[in-house]
Amino acid sequence: MAENRSISYINKDFNELRSSLIDYTKTYFPDTYNDFSATSPGMLFMEMASYVGDVLSFYLDNQIQENFTQFARQQNNLLALAYMMGYRPKVTSAAATRVEIYQQVPSILSGSTYVPDFSFTLNISGGLQLSSPLYNQSNFLIEDPIDFSYSSSSDPTNTTVYQINGGIPEYFLLTKTRNAISADIQTTTFSFGTPERFPTVEINNNNIIKILDITDSDGNKWYEVPYLAQETIFDSIKNTNINNPNLSDDNDTPYLLQLKKEPRRFVTRFLNDTTLQIQFGAGTTTQNNDEEIIPNTDNVGLGLPYKQSKLTTAFSPSNFLYTDTYGIAPSNTTLTVRYLTGGGVTANVDGGTISTITNANTNVKFINTSLDPVQAQYVFNSLSVLNITAATGGQDGDTNEELRLKSLSSFTTQLRSVTQDDYLIRALSMPSDYGAVSKIYIESEKISNLLPGEVPSVLNLYVLAFDNNKKLKNASTALKQNLSTYLSQYRVINDSIKIKDAFIINIKVDFDIIVLPNYNNNEVIAKCITSLQDYFNIDNWQINEPILLKDTYILLDKIEGVQTVKNINISNISNGLYSSYSYDMVGANKNGVIYPSLDPMIFEVKYPDVDIRGRVVPL
Repeated sequence: MAENRSISYINKDFNELRSSLIDYTKTYFPDTYNDFSATSPGMLFMEMASYVGDVLSFYLDNQIQENFTQFARQQNNLLALAYMMGYRPKVTSAAATRVEIYQQVPSILSGSTYVPDFSFTLNISGGLQLSSPLYNQSNFLIEDPIDFSYSSSSDPTNTTVYQINGGIPEYFLLTKTRNAISADIQTTTFSFGTPERFPTVEINNNNIIKILDITDSDGNKWYEVPYLAQETIFDSIKNTNINNPNLSDDNDTPYLLQLKKEPRRFVTRFLNDTTLQIQFGAGTTTQNNDEEIIPNTDNVGLGLPYKQSKLTTAFSPSNFLYTDTYGIAPSNTTLTVRYLTGGGVTANVDGGTISTITNANTNVKFINTSLDPVQAQYVFNSLSVLNITAATGGQDGDTNEELRLKSLSSFTTQLRSVTQDDYLIRALSMPSDYGAVSKIYIESEKISNLLPGEVPSVLNLYVLAFDNNKKLKNASTALKQNLSTYLSQYRVINDSIKIKDAFIINIKVDFDIIVLPNYNNNEVIAKCITSLQDYFNIDNWQINEPILLKDTYILLDKIEGVQTVKNINISNISNGLYSSYSYDMVGANKNGVIYPSLDPMIFEVKYPDVDIRGRVVPL
């Protein structure tokens, strides 16, 4: 029978393993081997064994370490862990800027007034590419389409007189504003033959930002989703009478948002800084796609496999709404992939430097095709751009430490709206093509409205929008519908959301001041009015925000030439051109604070030029 040996399991490095092997030999084989000099044959084998043990110990520890986000050091492992935890890493970040796009249109006589001839307006499809003559390596891209004939509060078309001939406006200048990112459009193709499950392809390039679009040789579009099991995508249709006659009059919502089931989908993941992998589904044809399965006798009750009777078994309805295809896989086709590259720190260019359109001939068309060719060419050549702000936000990709922190943060939220602030941010992030929410407030259903024993799981979301003159108005039905569709994909299952209108309370401000000697009264009054206009600018106010009279007194006291602020009176103004809602401003004033009502509301100075008035009074 073999003798029980005392073996140490805590030695990991070379020296500890070598020392342990020597002690083991001395203990159990004292008469067999006793030459432990550095040149002996026995020490050769013991040191080789120590070397192998040390290497194996190192790689074992390293592999265990690389399985944890907090301790992993290799980028490819951190990228894989980030995707597993729901975070989408970036290898580069694009710089962004605001760009104004201009075009001229001739004038036309309407009655007795010359107005712009909108039949000469241009329609620019998404993907307008721009460049800066001063920064040869920085190209920019406008992803959104541009329609100069359309104007709304979220997408206004500003009109000014550009050229006068004989006292008569000859040309008008139309201006649109869009966001542009530092990116170049790259194109590559992949051919697919016999169908296979979950095919993958790889794009190798530097500074890959994202996939722009993928189309196959039959003209079908493929859509990117966070994970292949997600079968619904956001889709948009033009808000016209043909598409929806009930909502076409809501001109603040150019597109209607809808959810669409789409079998042609893919996911992307970065393998390293220069490799982006694209993976498709496992289905072979759209005819055999099992995305929608309605429960029936083939998969419920007696129809179960082996004809087992399960009529008394409890089933979850969600078990029958399954898919084993995760979308279809491309086969016998060629996919054309357009993707964006660019970004980085060097893309942060100065304002007023982006002025060249590089693809106007392919992306710009006239809405009206029956125009005078000479005048149409002049209008086409008038198209120009200029970035009104400096490009910011361009930076290199996520570092290893950033990958760790962002992955852990993403895992806790999982793109779901958990808190009330999550719903606020998600609602404000809805793309402007579907309407723009200008003011938003959220609160739980009031306890007084709940039935006995009812859990307050209903959230009331109060929203307001801007009109074309940036005055507050109630959100249109189309905007609320789009917002409801958008939030439905991020809502926690037990949350119910009611979208409501907040109340608009219009106010006017009257103030009395005493002016210091040797100061012009009119100039001081003008400065005070300007300061109050800035203070009550609607961009600075939110729903249910109170008015602090102390702040207005301090504001006027700081104006040069003001000796004393005698009085500031804020009163309600309603009906006519103003909101129809009245409010007791005196009763709401408690110790110099004008509080909002229990029902969510917002204070608005609708016409600052006439609703803010001041006068100089004697000491």
